[in-house]
Amino acid sequence: MTYRWMPDQHGAWAMLAVPFLTGTFLSPHPGWAHAALFAAWLLGYAAAFHGQQWLRLHARGLRSARRHGVPAVVCGTAAAQFALPLAFFHPWLLLPGAAALPFVAVNTRYAWRGRERALLNGLAAVVPACGMLLVAAGLGGLDPAAAWRPAAACLLYFGGTVPYVKTMIRERRSAAYRRGSAAYHAVALALATALSWWLAPVFAACLGRAVLLPGRGLRPAKVGAVELALSATLLTTLLLAF
Repeated sequence: MTYRWMPDQHGAWAMLAVPFLTGTFLSPHPGWAHAALFAAWLLGYAAAFHGQQWLRLHARGLRSARRHGVPAVVCGTAAAQFALPLAFFHPWLLLPGAAALPFVAVNTRYAWRGRERALLNGLAAVVPACGMLLVAAGLGGLDPAAAWRPAAACLLYFGGTVPYVKTMIRERRSAAYRRGSAAYHAVALALATALSWWLAPVFAACLGRAVLLPGRGLRPAKVGAVELALSATLLTTLLLAF
């Protein structure tokens, strides 16, 4: 069934899409290669998700691991159909692919240990996702010197979503997490403003939600809706600012 194939980490989709789309549309020559790379990127994520879930459940001797086997293979095969021609025509793409492997290894180890919700695991997933902005920008001919600031802004934003979401759900009773999240967002506001004044309102809103929303008992759907709105605002702002 479709829902079994679609990874249930809903917050990951914005993190996968916003940096990539930013790099694509900031570049002077967006094209079909970006569409192929985006397909490979999303399918690769789905393959990694199912592969890691299979590993986690199989390590515990659970028969439910089997339901992730076929999606992992099919998504991985489909991702390769898009990725291999891209690597042939743009061999430099192999370099960022190799650079992402250590982060995938960290996520895989956490999955094997059954600790996917760990803070460091979430942060490890953010880095290659935001790095895709540089890859998409380079594929479209944008100078890396013009791409690093929007990539840094994405890293600041999505890095902050990891502790913030924990304060809303799994660590909602932790005062330490709330203080840490608020402190992070205060620093992120200053750094993002240094990157561009256009980013100040977005990161001020992020700081406000990190301070005001924890402890209010919002349902996960509402938490997700707020993050979706902020992600869309970030994408729009990045395209206007850079």
